[in-house]
Amino acid sequence: MFNAEVPEEDILNALQRLEEKYQSEEYSFQLFKSAGGYQFLTKPSYQASIGILLKQQSKKRLSTSAMETLSIIAYKQPISKSEIENIRGVNCDYAVQKLLDKGLVEITGKAETIGRPMLYGTTVKFMEYFGINDITELPTPKEFVAEVNSIGENIDQEDNLDQKESDVQA
Repeated sequence: MFNAEVPEEDILNALQRLEEKYQSEEYSFQLFKSAGGYQFLTKPSYQASIGILLKQQSKKRLSTSAMETLSIIAYKQPISKSEIENIRGVNCDYAVQKLLDKGLVEITGKAETIGRPMLYGTTVKFMEYFGINDITELPTPKEFVAEVNSIGENIDQEDNLDQKESDVQA
C-alpha cells in the first residue's frame, strides 16, 4: 500500500515489544497469536469481569452431532458429505449446514468422482474458535485418553478366556 519494504526482523521486534507492553497488569488484554495472525484478547483473569460489565454472551456450544461432524471434516479434509455420513452412520445435512452458517467449515471444491460432490474443509474462523494457528496443531488420536466405564473389577482377557474354557468343560 505504501510501497515501503519493512524488514521482517523489524516487524517481529515490534510485535515482541507490543507483547511485552501489554503483559503489564494495567492492561486487561494481551497480544495473542492465533490463526497465523495476531489479536488483542482479554486476559483470562479479567474475562469474567469484562463479560459481566459488557453483558456479553459466551459462544454458543456446538451440538454433539455438529462437533462430531466438524471433527471428521477437520481430520479428513477435504471430504464429501457422503464420506462424512459413511463415518458417522447417519445423515449429516443439518450439521454441515449449521457449520457452514457459523463459518467453521467451507466448500473447498468438488471431488473428481461420479456426481462431483462438494468437498468440505475448515476455515480460519475454525482455527480462531479453537485457538490454533495451523490444522497440524489438532491433537492426534493417540493424545485422546479413553475413559474407563466399567463396574467392578477389571479382568484380564486371558483370565476371562480361562474362565470361559472351564465353564465349557464343566
